[in-house]
Amino acid sequence: MTAAQPESGLLSPGWTGSPAAAATGDGAYLRALLDAEAALTRAQEALGLAPEGAGAAVTAAASADFDARSLAERARGGGNPVIPLVADLTEAVGAAYGPYVHRGATSQDIMDTATMLVAARTLDLVLADLDRVQGALARLAAEHRDTAMPGRTLTQHAVPTTFGLKAAGWRALVLDARDRITGVRDSLPAQLGGAAGTLAAFTAYGATDATALTAAYATELGLVEPLLPWHTLRTPIADLGACLAFTAGALGKVATDVLTLARTEIAELAEGSGGGSSAMPHKANPVRSTLIAAAALRAPQLAAVLYGSLVAQDERPAGAWHAEWEPLRDLLRLVGGAARDAAELTRGLRVRPDAMRAHLGLTHGLIVSERLSAELSAVLGRARAKELLTALAPRTYAEGRSLAELLAEQPELKDVDLGDLTDPARYTGSAGALTDRALERR
Repeated sequence: MTAAQPESGLLSPGWTGSPAAAATGDGAYLRALLDAEAALTRAQEALGLAPEGAGAAVTAAASADFDARSLAERARGGGNPVIPLVADLTEAVGAAYGPYVHRGATSQDIMDTATMLVAARTLDLVLADLDRVQGALARLAAEHRDTAMPGRTLTQHAVPTTFGLKAAGWRALVLDARDRITGVRDSLPAQLGGAAGTLAAFTAYGATDATALTAAYATELGLVEPLLPWHTLRTPIADLGACLAFTAGALGKVATDVLTLARTEIAELAEGSGGGSSAMPHKANPVRSTLIAAAALRAPQLAAVLYGSLVAQDERPAGAWHAEWEPLRDLLRLVGGAARDAAELTRGLRVRPDAMRAHLGLTHGLIVSERLSAELSAVLGRARAKELLTALAPRTYAEGRSLAELLAEQPELKDVDLGDLTDPARYTGSAGALTDRALERR
């Protein structure tokens, strides 16, 4: 039997090995908890609430290695890892300054603040990958501005579109995700309220204006000063859940389209380096898209837990707060992994214009029936144009002939130049202009 080992991400190929995995691991969370504790002592020293040297002493002690496994096991006693961490850190600081570790704070102050630090550090990584994704999509959109392909609605060919417009649409979603994440990232607050969100203990320890300590604490950490302690006002967590779920969905849209267009029988797109199969040597599976799509399927349910925790009771909650920890970390990991995979996917995506052009002919020219209906109405009248196209449509399949051929045989159309009217590549509407407009967004 294999001995127990630390979590290795065996069942999590979507985020394993990603920068987000490192930024959200137990070691990273422990580092954030220690950063939060050290910053609190430094802030108190800056305001004269702790003696000179206390901040440096706690900061130095916090830079040492602490046993995450031991903390996790002992966390069962009080329901969170901060309680045993404070004990270990106080011992490490020593008698002179140990009393100034965690002074006046409650466990949730440190846990929430650490969560904001972990989120900030992870979101910075996600934003960097999203920038790579949007850059790759911008290049694809510009390169294929006029590459015609079938537009598909309700799984069927509709009218022609361009791959440039499709890529520009993907990029628009990615930029929407970037903007949402940026807004949340820039508003992540520190948490400081004491036992019940009144800051009373800090006043008891000598603060004449405890709210000034909150400001100093946030500044030490590079976080935003909150208007109020938010122990049971969980807007920051709900906002994180929302932007992360949206980002997963935005990237999932790209992945889902690639999965469809990379099917063997369509093959208009292909991943740059497909994955192998354990049983079929010929396969090159779209693995990056698959993993992104899997993340997009999981993210909304994880965000739902965070939204459910908005009903946190009293001044500090039992259960609602605790329920957030794992889903939020899972969301950060999933989205971080999906952003990494999306950067790889879009950078290496292979576009096959020849296949797109060939597929425009699969309906024997019926893909431009909308245009013909409008154009021929001016020549034949609306009723006759509809009657003629309705009669010819089934013949294209029955006789294996194009709509252009059948129309050319109609005496009433002998003076009509059908060439451009029946060319799908010449019926992409404003796709080029829309692509140009989309690419102006930065």
